[in-house]
Amino acid sequence: MTVEEKKEDNGIILYVTGRVDTTTAPDLQEAIFAAFQKENNLVVDFKEVEYVSSAGLRALLLGQKTANSKGGSMVVKNANDSVKEIFSLTGFSNILTIE
Repeated sequence: MTVEEKKEDNGIILYVTGRVDTTTAPDLQEAIFAAFQKENNLVVDFKEVEYVSSAGLRALLLGQKTANSKGGSMVVKNANDSVKEIFSLTGFSNILTIE
């Protein structure tokens, strides 16, 4: 998995590529926390993510909690259908802002 950060006028976009699993989720979590140290608004682009495990869901949940505590926002964009199904089955579609 790789994470590329891009600064935009209204916040930061993290472009995530690959599998978000037990091995790579800590890197995603670190990237999310680092982004929230710089900005209050974050977009996590999942266009190139093929799979997300429970560890990846945890990283996103912690990101959402961070956004809430800062009065900011975190949006997950461009997830494929199988990742969206994981969000739906786990109830994360009710917790995260998914576009």
